[in-house]
Amino acid sequence: MMKVLVTGGAGFIGGNFVHYMVDKYPNYNIVCLDALTYAGNLETLESVMDKENFKFVKGDIADREFINDLFKTEAFDLVVNFAAESHVDRSIEDPGVFLTTNVIGTQILLDAAKKTDVKRFHQVSTDEVYGDLPLDRPDLFFTEETPLHTSSPYSASKASADLLCLAYHRTFKMPITISRCSNNYGPYHFPEKLIPLMISRALNDESLPVYGTGENVRDWLHVYDHCTAIDLIMHDGRVGEVYNVGGHNERTNLEVVKTILRELDKPESLIAYVKDRAGHDMRYAIDPTKMESELGWKPKYNFDSGIKETIEWYLDNKDWWQHIISGEYKDYYEKQYKNR
Repeated sequence: MMKVLVTGGAGFIGGNFVHYMVDKYPNYNIVCLDALTYAGNLETLESVMDKENFKFVKGDIADREFINDLFKTEAFDLVVNFAAESHVDRSIEDPGVFLTTNVIGTQILLDAAKKTDVKRFHQVSTDEVYGDLPLDRPDLFFTEETPLHTSSPYSASKASADLLCLAYHRTFKMPITISRCSNNYGPYHFPEKLIPLMISRALNDESLPVYGTGENVRDWLHVYDHCTAIDLIMHDGRVGEVYNVGGHNERTNLEVVKTILRELDKPESLIAYVKDRAGHDMRYAIDPTKMESELGWKPKYNFDSGIKETIEWYLDNKDWWQHIISGEYKDYYEKQYKNR
């Protein structure tokens, strides 16, 4: 039976991936590792906690002794590393935390995987490692050959982790793959990020803060489509390769906010323009040709259908995000495990 470690599996993308894997592969054992820092939410995993093929472990990927013991005990076949500090604004405020988790943590996982002969180590990265593209060149896209050109401590830490993975492949022949995705959206997205923040604030008739003029462009990828891509890469992707995963769903931040207001029947007067983020990237856009041609991957969602479904999810799951806003979600771990 295949045993898969999903690090950062109580976060947004990792949590969705855990749900996807537990359902699709009932004959796999899925082990979720998460430190449950501010963005890790065990309530995201509530519906799979009692599944026979699922196990949750609380721990930090930057704790070398703990990670070494875990790998020796569990003997993983596959490792999918989502664990990361990922909020650009937070990386500007405190870069050191991002280096510890995203760089040192990845290196510790790589060492443990090397010692225990893991069959595949998949690193989940981001298109932000490429920097940005100019708004006046809509013909330009990020490919796997685009040079790394980071703009923030967050993206620099993710690029460093990617290079470590590629170095371990070349030096130690480790079976590495890397995916770099565009901006994700969908269920279980932590409410400090753009789409869930705007949904939750609009529902409460609060102002919607938009950086600068809101003209920055992002390529939006539904989290389900991202999960299917990772599934394909870790099973069928070529070792040592990078795969870009994008949805060809470019929207300005302002267009995204206005779409949310329109779907919720809220006035655009709620929009409040605020001082722009330092070093704010202008445009992200991914060319996913390699994913499509090599692995036959196609996204299920376009942005129009995906954002409607996402808004409906937030309307149907108010308790989930309201617990985060109130801070109650942090108590779930103690409630879940007090009698175990």
